[in-house]
Amino acid sequence: MNGHVLVLNRDYSALSICSVQRAIVLVHLQKAEMVEAQPGRFVRSTSVRHPWPSIVRLNLYVRVPYRRTLLSRKNVLRRDQLRCQYCASRDRLTIDHVLPKSRGGKDTWENLVAACVPCNNRKGNRTPDEAGMTLARKPFRPSYVMFIRDFVGQMEETWKPYLFLS
Repeated sequence: MNGHVLVLNRDYSALSICSVQRAIVLVHLQKAEMVEAQPGRFVRSTSVRHPWPSIVRLNLYVRVPYRRTLLSRKNVLRRDQLRCQYCASRDRLTIDHVLPKSRGGKDTWENLVAACVPCNNRKGNRTPDEAGMTLARKPFRPSYVMFIRDFVGQMEETWKPYLFLS
């Protein structure tokens, strides 16, 4: 029963990803209802055949405190898709401060980017403009939905409306 199931809160907001087995247990215990199933796939037991879940929605609302994505080296690299933001290289990646720390740059999502060692050394203690380098895209704070998408790898088309990606 390998697979991923999108778990929605009572208000249809994305909560998490769970296994197919966990989703079936939630539905069987009437803690969740199946919103979408994969056509033509079933989970079978000796006496019952259940549709293979793709999306389930919890029957009770789960209050979740504001979800912010933790600032870490790994998450900055994931946000930047493991590419240098100056030359798009995937080799020898490190983290670069757009505004250097020595000039008051902070450790924030908006000031950190993935950079390869040669680009980071070339930029040195300067801003990208001063170094004559351009960023592929402006750094931003990612949402947890972005990381749900990355965790699963290939996402099902039926999930996109619930993750605001359509």
